[in-house]
Amino acid sequence: MAILDDLLSDASGFIWGPWLLIPLLLLSGLYLTVLLRGIQVRRLALAFWLAFVKRKDLGAEGDISHYQALSTALAATVGVGNIAGVATAIALGGPGAVFWMWCTGLVGMATKYCEAFLGVRFRRTDAAGEQSGGPMYYLRRGIKGPLGIFLGGFFAVAGVFASFGIGNMTQANTVAANVNEEWGVAEPTTAIAVVVLAAAVIIGGIKSIGRVTSLLVPIMIVVYILGATAVLARNLDQVPGAFGVIFTDAFTGTAATGGFAGAAVAAAIRYGVARGIFSNESGLGTGGIAAAAAKTTHPVRQALVSMTQTFIDTLVVVSFTALTIVVTGVWKDAGPEEAASFTARAFAEGLPGGWGSVIVTLSVMFFAFSTLLGWSYYGERCMEYLFGRKAVVPYRIVFIVVIYVGATTALTTVWTFSDVMNGLMALPNLIGLLILSPLIYRETRAYFSEEHPEDFRARERLRRRAR
Repeated sequence: MAILDDLLSDASGFIWGPWLLIPLLLLSGLYLTVLLRGIQVRRLALAFWLAFVKRKDLGAEGDISHYQALSTALAATVGVGNIAGVATAIALGGPGAVFWMWCTGLVGMATKYCEAFLGVRFRRTDAAGEQSGGPMYYLRRGIKGPLGIFLGGFFAVAGVFASFGIGNMTQANTVAANVNEEWGVAEPTTAIAVVVLAAAVIIGGIKSIGRVTSLLVPIMIVVYILGATAVLARNLDQVPGAFGVIFTDAFTGTAATGGFAGAAVAAAIRYGVARGIFSNESGLGTGGIAAAAAKTTHPVRQALVSMTQTFIDTLVVVSFTALTIVVTGVWKDAGPEEAASFTARAFAEGLPGGWGSVIVTLSVMFFAFSTLLGWSYYGERCMEYLFGRKAVVPYRIVFIVVIYVGATTALTTVWTFSDVMNGLMALPNLIGLLILSPLIYRETRAYFSEEHPEDFRARERLRRRAR
């Protein structure tokens, strides 16, 4: 086992190191941002209108609405990374790492747009009449020849393994551990409860998942943000200084203070970018799988909706977590080995009476459970691509059983394995995005040069409100 741990650790260090995946993800996002002329800024208002006002296209093909596809993707991404991931970035890179998380999220919106566009553009209807799409399909169907076949299959295999790692066992383990620590409930008891609840949703497929996540996601995000807002309100005089230290330390590094050992600018960039990508999954390709299930009349419409996922995840939820940690100063008093407790300690200090730790524990529970639901669908679609519709039900059953295993087993190796699988998903996906970027550019430009009465009316309403 020690040999396996070392091999996985070396593989993870290489894939997520400073010379491969991190610069590739960041530079790809920058390239796509320039190619699409900053679509994540220019069309953000329209994107939110489509997601939360329009919600669905009448008469369009698909299984779930725009909003349900967005909530499914949000369910899979707004998770432990928004709590522990942010804390780790600050512990290793200082507050300046948060700035680089924001930058990663901003360019990641363009990446997410492209993944969702291609997910809808190359989706197909499976044997059960459901829509199947995502990197495995747009890699195979968009890139002709052996390269496309290889990249599509490679992504699908990595996606199946990743769904059992980062999408299942690690999430179940996090829930069981937090419930045990906060309320003393034994891990097997929590495991059984999670298995029953997850089975009730997952067995019903994407329509069931879409209905549940469309209700669960807004509630869990609002509750968490309200808790963070209460912490910030009690430390209101520290908020301007928190923003100041985030921006200055991003370019100067962070000096040693208290238990914090200090961090150079390179560390701020490295950990900010890495944890930002881990949080919003832009570049992994998973957003394209959820987008492919949406009822939409054009790939551009769902792509706009999907890019709001990265905005909500990184530029909203991550920001609240980071600010609570910085304003309360908990990051100064401990070393990196205590990073996992930063957010809980910040909430506990900011909300006396035990409410802070309760909010964090409940948030971890809901975030992790929703991630289970979203990733079960991602793995299912990858299995359907590899083995056909007959593999879907067996996959769901195995996925549900593995939840119990994850909740009741020590998972040191699984975390590292999950990092490797995530990286192996991202590599073929980014290659595909770069190869297919001219197609995305042409069809996006054509869409906005045509007359789309609904979009035009939406833009006019937004302009009038802005006045």
